[in-house]
Amino acid sequence: MVVQLLFRDKYVYADGAIREMVIWRLPDTDNERPHGLKYRLYYGYPGKCLVRYDNERGKGDHRHDGDQEEPYTFISVEQLIRNFKTDIERLRGDHHE
Repeated sequence: MVVQLLFRDKYVYADGAIREMVIWRLPDTDNERPHGLKYRLYYGYPGKCLVRYDNERGKGDHRHDGDQEEPYTFISVEQLIRNFKTDIERLRGDHHE
């Protein structure tokens, strides 16, 4: 089995902010990715990340909030997306779209 793209979505807000979500299913699980997924959820502006969830090699599941990085407890894809969208709502404040 090869890496399988499960989900890809990109949205550009009127103010230029970008929301991009990409999730892949890996052929095998391992200690760093016991859920068998590789993901990158990004929100920010060109050249400026405001929040990102990802699980790159050597770091496992984690979250970037501005310049801060912290471990993230992966529960499910649905919860991951909910947490990400909650962060975006917090960051956007009154910029509704």
